[in-house]
Amino acid sequence: MPLYEHVYLARQDLSTQQVEELTTLLTGILEANGGKVVKNEYWGLKSLSYRINKNRKSHLTLLNVEAPAAALSEVERQERLNEDVLRYLTIRVEEHEEGPSAMMRKSDRDDRGERGDRFDRGDRGDRGGRGGDRGERRPRRDDEAGETASVEE
Repeated sequence: MPLYEHVYLARQDLSTQQVEELTTLLTGILEANGGKVVKNEYWGLKSLSYRINKNRKSHLTLLNVEAPAAALSEVERQERLNEDVLRYLTIRVEEHEEGPSAMMRKSDRDDRGERGDRFDRGDRGDRGGRGGDRGERRPRRDDEAGETASVEE
């Protein structure tokens, strides 16, 4: 049976429980049409790059699916009819990824603090005072106005 990765975006004003119920509904449709969900990951409420139907954020959910194409067509049809689903994407894959997806690994890494301090530049050494190679500035007299102005040499 073909393998798919299916991701859908749900509206930001839904609760997590409502998103889980929507996932259960989609899983039921797949199972009724001869498929099964191998893995289900809720990625959380994320900011979108651009507004979709006046939503700046959305709930993201990944489903690793093993199902015939007709079952996925029915799921996508139901998502088009459902007002809570903003977007969806289904991709056929050769095999499913073992363990957590890249999105989940990224959040685990951020939580543990493995990124390090992004401003730590220990390999550069001290830069010294600012303006050292720019030359010294000294005041000069402007002949016509009689005011002092700063000049760079």
